[in-house]
Amino acid sequence: MPSSHLLNKTARSDYMALDIGESCQAMYIWIDGTGQTLRVKTKTLPREPISIEEIPEWNFDGSSTGQAEGSNSDCFLKPVAMFRDPFRGDPNKLILCEVLNYKHEPVATNHRHSCLQVMEEAKIARPWFGIEQEYTLLDVDGHPFGWPKQGYPGPQGPYYCGVGTGRVYGRDVVEAHYRACLYAGIRICGTNAEVMPAQWEYQVGTCEGVEMGDHLIVSRFLLHRVCEDFGIIASFDPKPMPGDWNGAGCHTNYSTEEMRNPGGISAINKAVEKLSKRHFWHIKKYDPTGGKDNARRLTGNHETASIFDFSSGVANRGASIRIPRHVGEEKCGYMEDRRPSSNCDPYVVTEALVRTTVLNETGELEDFCI
Repeated sequence: MPSSHLLNKTARSDYMALDIGESCQAMYIWIDGTGQTLRVKTKTLPREPISIEEIPEWNFDGSSTGQAEGSNSDCFLKPVAMFRDPFRGDPNKLILCEVLNYKHEPVATNHRHSCLQVMEEAKIARPWFGIEQEYTLLDVDGHPFGWPKQGYPGPQGPYYCGVGTGRVYGRDVVEAHYRACLYAGIRICGTNAEVMPAQWEYQVGTCEGVEMGDHLIVSRFLLHRVCEDFGIIASFDPKPMPGDWNGAGCHTNYSTEEMRNPGGISAINKAVEKLSKRHFWHIKKYDPTGGKDNARRLTGNHETASIFDFSSGVANRGASIRIPRHVGEEKCGYMEDRRPSSNCDPYVVTEALVRTTVLNETGELEDFCI
């Protein structure tokens, strides 16, 4: 058991109840040089901020996060979105930040910057997104939470949307995370147990443009922070357990205003055709390793399409792009891109979809190898 879990939470609650006057604790959150891991630090503000414009820029040691050299290590945190803090309570805030280098230019892992530019260019299309974030709960030894230490649970089947001892593992974490997201102002719209035991999913959306990335990144922070209190780990590895077990994705539901309007199925079909011509370009964008992580998941089995083939179909969870049954019947709505991995950068994924389907960018990779 990790020592952090053994700390006395009752003693902590006494201190958290202390009156801090008009002061506000603002926790700055950013993505580090891995493109996946989140970092945080807290600043005292003299009063509760009303808007993001009131939050000052800050800095940090980029050489310790893989974002700068030690000889010129200062990086800057540019506040871009603000949420309520469910751990410290009101009036304290969570501040999502972009990372800038010493020239005040975006660092390599700051994909929000270009995503925002693309969403502004395409705003007339009103791109909407909803992301289904899958993840796996692990014990501190890296073994799935609740699994037998010297073996495996029963085969997949009873765990999806399951209830009851022996069918679900870690619901306390899921419920705490759900409430934390609602309190913070995250557009979380649901959750369920997934096909592999100890694997869960929550859904965020509908969000327009760059807000999709903002809400998903902060929801991931909240999950890690909740798990910290429970002494377990949330993994976004797209294939945490080899063998006959489902992997974890970040299925991305996407539509434009034209797709949502009556007769929008025509626009959906055109978008699918555009996506089919840039399959490998998108695959390179859909996980931080350029396809290597996703290759372990997109095998053509366990409700996935092969990473090497593009496919689409109505209600087909084995396709690259699924058209929901009700969309096929109503002839308008949205599509689901099932290729993004659970550890994807949502800014990269949403930007890629808009570049291909709205800005009509073309060009496939000349070769693709993993």
